[in-house]
Amino acid sequence: MTAALTARVASAQRIDSIPPWKAEVRTIAVDERLAADAGLRVGDLVVLAAEPGNASGDTVRISAILQRRADPSEVARSEYRIRTHLGQLQELIGYGDRVDRYAIQTTGGVAADSALRRINALSFGFHAYPSREIAVETSKTFLVVSRFHRAIGMITIVASATFLLCIMLLKVDERRRDVAAMRLMGISRATVVRTVMLESSFVALLGSLFGVALGFAVSAFVNAHYQAVYRTPLRFAIITAGTVTYSVLLSLVLGIGAGALAARRLSRTPPLTLFGR
Repeated sequence: MTAALTARVASAQRIDSIPPWKAEVRTIAVDERLAADAGLRVGDLVVLAAEPGNASGDTVRISAILQRRADPSEVARSEYRIRTHLGQLQELIGYGDRVDRYAIQTTGGVAADSALRRINALSFGFHAYPSREIAVETSKTFLVVSRFHRAIGMITIVASATFLLCIMLLKVDERRRDVAAMRLMGISRATVVRTVMLESSFVALLGSLFGVALGFAVSAFVNAHYQAVYRTPLRFAIITAGTVTYSVLLSLVLGIGAGALAARRLSRTPPLTLFGR
């Protein structure tokens, strides 16, 4: 059985050899952030002590370097982590046969419910919770942030859609002379409307593809920057297939709708009026 130990509880001091009075040493695993900052490698000998600078601690050997988890709750924490055997942890912190919390793995279903009932019936002073409830409680902050980001996204979409409609209407209105020339040449209103709608849908498609490419580029930059700052594998910006599909469809619908509206208005206007006469 192993337990996690933060660097605020104990210190790790590197040594070059095993003390003569100790025939063999136990092993620990250290966090990759601690290994990078302290220059530790697998096989190095270190001394674990309850207080920094105490050389009479427990001499151990580093057997593994742990990779940081992609956990949002650990992003802002600058602490180091050391994973030791449970006996080592008890000796180090002098906590005795007591624990603040522990986890029990079950096969799920009926076994998990039965284990909860038996544990809660043992004694007063503690309570057992299923892991899903703990996950919900610890994720409430991130749910609020997610809803806040969703609200900002909806406001941004509405504002950008209005701006896109205005730009498309202005661009189509600038082609009034071309529409007038097409009408004077005998081209029907329906053909004019379909032509303008085809051009507007093509422009909307190109714009959506450019936006998707820009989104992927910005997402890659954000992830690379903040993963280096916080030294975590957590991805801070994610572009999903649903997001891409929604953005492309929204762009096409708005582009075609704006083009159809402007083209219908221009096609109903007399050609000489479009020429300004």
